[in-house]
Amino acid sequence: MKKKHKKVIRFLSWILFIMYLCMMVYFLFFSEQLGRVPSDTYRYNLEPFTEIKRYINYSRAIGSFNVILNLIGNIVCFMPFGFVMPILSNKQRNIFKVTFLSFLCSVIIELIQLVSKLGSCDVDDVILNTTGGFLGYVMFCICIGIMHKFTEKR
Repeated sequence: MKKKHKKVIRFLSWILFIMYLCMMVYFLFFSEQLGRVPSDTYRYNLEPFTEIKRYINYSRAIGSFNVILNLIGNIVCFMPFGFVMPILSNKQRNIFKVTFLSFLCSVIIELIQLVSKLGSCDVDDVILNTTGGFLGYVMFCICIGIMHKFTEKR
């Protein structure tokens, strides 16, 4: 790929990444529809897979939309992070680094939610978000592989 194309892709990726971060901040800290209203108590879960099991076990009572929103939504919301990080920085073209950064960002988000009493601090969210960052990186690798195959044929 030409150097000029790489610069354009990186610039557009920065714009999209900033828009993504703004949307994440809104949905994680300010969206009343997602329960982001100040609480008087700390809400947290530190036992892995408790909320995931609860959502699966009570999916009929909770409703499939809410189950998908929580479980799949936590994965999908971090996939752009894992996809874009290697585009923004060549130093982040490592699955372990991207997965660790996804984990770290998720932990920071959950701690902010705990301290601010907005939403709940949930270790299951960290697991799901980290999985999303990992899958985003896998998608990046697949796209790079397809792109290389396409450019080889030219």
